[in-house]
Amino acid sequence: MRKYFWAALAATVLLLLVPSAFATPGNGRSALSGSVPPWATAANFKAPTSSDDAVGFRVYLGLRNADQAEALAKAVSDPSSSSFHKFVTPGDFRNSFAPTQGQMSNVRTWLQGQGFSTVYTPTNNHYVSVEGTAAQVEAAFGVKLNEYSVNGLTLRAPSSELTVPTSISSDVVGVLGVDQSMALVQPFNRVDTNAPPSAGFRNAPPCSSWWGKNQATTLPKYHNQTLPYAPCGYKPPQLREAYGADQSGADGTGTTVAIIDAYASPTIYSDASTYASRNDSAHPLTRSQFSEVTAPGTYRRPENVRQDPQGWYGEETLDVEAVHAMAPGAKIVYVGSPNNFQDLDAAMNHVVDRRLADIVTNSYGFPTEFLPNGYIKPLNDTLIQAAAEGITVLFSSGDNGDEVGVLGYRTADWPASSPWVTAVGGTSLAAGVSDADPGKYVFETGWSSTRNRLNCSGAIAASNSWCQNEVYLYGAGGGASRLFPEPTWQQGVVPSSIAQPSGWNPPFVRAGRALPDISAVGDPNTGMLIGQTQSFSTSVGYDEFRIGGTSLSSPLMAGMFALAQQLNNGNALGFVNPLLYTDGGIRGALTDVRSRSDAGVVRVDYVNGESDANGLLYSARTLGYVSSAEKVAAPAGQADYNASIFTRAGYDDVTGLGSPTAAFYQALADAVH
Repeated sequence: MRKYFWAALAATVLLLLVPSAFATPGNGRSALSGSVPPWATAANFKAPTSSDDAVGFRVYLGLRNADQAEALAKAVSDPSSSSFHKFVTPGDFRNSFAPTQGQMSNVRTWLQGQGFSTVYTPTNNHYVSVEGTAAQVEAAFGVKLNEYSVNGLTLRAPSSELTVPTSISSDVVGVLGVDQSMALVQPFNRVDTNAPPSAGFRNAPPCSSWWGKNQATTLPKYHNQTLPYAPCGYKPPQLREAYGADQSGADGTGTTVAIIDAYASPTIYSDASTYASRNDSAHPLTRSQFSEVTAPGTYRRPENVRQDPQGWYGEETLDVEAVHAMAPGAKIVYVGSPNNFQDLDAAMNHVVDRRLADIVTNSYGFPTEFLPNGYIKPLNDTLIQAAAEGITVLFSSGDNGDEVGVLGYRTADWPASSPWVTAVGGTSLAAGVSDADPGKYVFETGWSSTRNRLNCSGAIAASNSWCQNEVYLYGAGGGASRLFPEPTWQQGVVPSSIAQPSGWNPPFVRAGRALPDISAVGDPNTGMLIGQTQSFSTSVGYDEFRIGGTSLSSPLMAGMFALAQQLNNGNALGFVNPLLYTDGGIRGALTDVRSRSDAGVVRVDYVNGESDANGLLYSARTLGYVSSAEKVAAPAGQADYNASIFTRAGYDDVTGLGSPTAAFYQALADAVH
């Protein structure tokens, strides 16, 4: 996202998560506070929305006995509670906490009276999905809809806060879809190329089949060092060895992992099956292991906003192949929404309310937490239900570091900042010491990368010197939440310098929920090899390439959690964060990832993304980047830190508590007995 957009957005709004988002303007109507997105400003105005535009949206109802629901979710997740791991069924949760049929009936009756067609209501009555026209929306909610220019998109939003009859305002916690903030959601993967994966991408040689196998001895030294060529992309056996998964004695059998993404690649299973047969032949992906689900009631018509299903195909393929790589015995259910709008929330609700899986991985999110109020509370309610039912929910922590390069100060990304999810950060991984042992763990460092070109003038000659125009590219997401206070399980573990949100005037006076919680490889320079059907200039076909991002870290971690669940006799792990932070056995089974000032690789890329017809690009990529300003500001003797706060001993906002070792899986299983 462009810096100017998010910086202006941040200066416009400070979100507060409150039990009721309504204020009463009179005339029997109540206003939904915060229902105007912060980007809907006069400066961004383009034109009024056409009155006959189709609008699909959801009206979300809040949990009944919400405080008790949250207390239950905390109790079943707290190892010191007598209710620890006494999870409830979806039916039990509905009976105690879901909105009643009467509440839902009142909301539906009002909507139908406004001329809307009601499409679907899930069994937990969490929302009712509705379709109508812009004119009907304006009349029903007492607003004017306009089109606004937002970061290269034209998005719809109301110019004033939505209002509803006061008689139903106590039941409604949010309306999603009248504004199009969800168009800003993005997958957290990094291919690091000018062409998206579906348009065809190949890694250029030379590269290394394991860390450091091929050294760039014919290129100029970089900071007086000869760097290795980047790994070609780690394969499943290498990743299982590096993280000790093969030593666990488990393969995920008996567990089910759900993957939620927007859209669905038509070749997702065939690609994943082909990939496994080529790169992990002892562990094929069988048809009985894989299923696809579309949540009922999701919108199957185009939105009047540019959409990019092909841009998500690499994400989807990555997620499936990464889960299977770490847990080849687990079942995988892919839950795709027909678009990347509010249907992602509906997909999550469907997985949780039907308890389709034990573990859920999500590799998408918003850069920052700056969203209308109604986007936060409904999803957080779903995540509370997930914790109560014993479902482990993971979200990628993001790929913009701690957002300093975007906003100018540290902040967390949503939904990873929810205190009911495990946020997964990213590392740079060095694995392999020989052809005979290509997966041996060598080291990890916090993922924070810069690029420095060799052939800056476009010449291919390797005799040129490095350009010395180092540019920060990306890094593992982290930071402190402005929405949620520091959970008890983080207190005493997360340093106050990390837990305190920065850059706000007046300053925050309380510590926030910090992320990430745990980490695995995410750096696209040391990433995973995946296989996908792609459109090349001469043909369409299956090919393989290296990919990264915390989009890789999250599904890998989901697979690792599946191993621990199997070792726990197949019993659900539930919301694991209280254990991760407080159990000494688990903490001791994590690698405390530290920065390495000497780490880097040389990447070679095709200029056109698929062949050497237009030449090659050479670049040096640093691993665990440290800026000169931070070197000055760092405490004496501590040179191990990255983008805006160092990757250091103990918790940090790049890698969290660390990454799993071979002892992690049994330690987690033992802790949840």
